[in-house]
Amino acid sequence: MTSEPAVRPNLLKSYTLVIVQFGALIALALTGPIVARHPVLLAMEIAALALAAWALLTVRIHNVNVTPDVRQGSQLVREGPFRWIRHPMYASILLGALAVVLNEAMPLRWLIYALLVVNLLVKLTYEERLLVAAFPLYADYQKTSKRLLPFIY
Repeated sequence: MTSEPAVRPNLLKSYTLVIVQFGALIALALTGPIVARHPVLLAMEIAALALAAWALLTVRIHNVNVTPDVRQGSQLVREGPFRWIRHPMYASILLGALAVVLNEAMPLRWLIYALLVVNLLVKLTYEERLLVAAFPLYADYQKTSKRLLPFIY
């Protein structure tokens, strides 16, 4: 099903959310190592990258949009990781960033991670409002999938 945006996105809000997201990720990278030394944390980072790759392959890279806005002519995707979670890219970001923080935990990194979590929760809530308006079937999809964690949230 293709979309025709029924709700006009707030571009200032959209770009602010993206800037905060990337700013937090850059800040994490600048405050310590980004490749975990502990095998469990490295496995978390690899799992995050695998989930991101799976999501990108499912939607095809040229259809990816970093802003939460629904592009005209876009399609609702319910395959691949989207069967279980509606925001696998956000989930992969949070999982990978958590591994980075745990690898070298310090108050500043926890603060940055908290900012990232809040930002992505605000972003996905806003995005879902736009998706409900753009796709009549999105409300049904919300009933059969979770936001970030399969079977949990």
